[in-house]
Amino acid sequence: MKLETGEVLTYSRTFTVEEILQFGEVSGDQGMHHLEKDEQGRLMVHGLLTASIGTKIGGDMNYIAREMNMEFLRPVFTGDTITCEATLTNVQQQEGYKQVQVTSIYTNQKGKQVLLGSSNGIIRD
Repeated sequence: MKLETGEVLTYSRTFTVEEILQFGEVSGDQGMHHLEKDEQGRLMVHGLLTASIGTKIGGDMNYIAREMNMEFLRPVFTGDTITCEATLTNVQQQEGYKQVQVTSIYTNQKGKQVLLGSSNGIIRD
């Protein structure tokens, strides 16, 4: 996979109630806002589960993150469709690997930003 500075990669998904409950079991995060449905019958998605959309993009690139920063802007609920747009802001070839910087914007189906992220890492040759 050839990667260049400025390249944009996207991935979208919608989380289900079952996935929220499974993530709560695996992570140990049993906060009531993840277990009790709101007045619209929705559960709030864990922030790190939302952020995992970007890890799908990273996995496709064989990206090994060394640093990640996230700013959670608004809640995500079951039934929301979230799209992560990851921009490769800097790709530099080193001996045996590429050094990569990524900026990510996560938006919901209404076009509202829910999460901003940045990451630094490598991709081995």
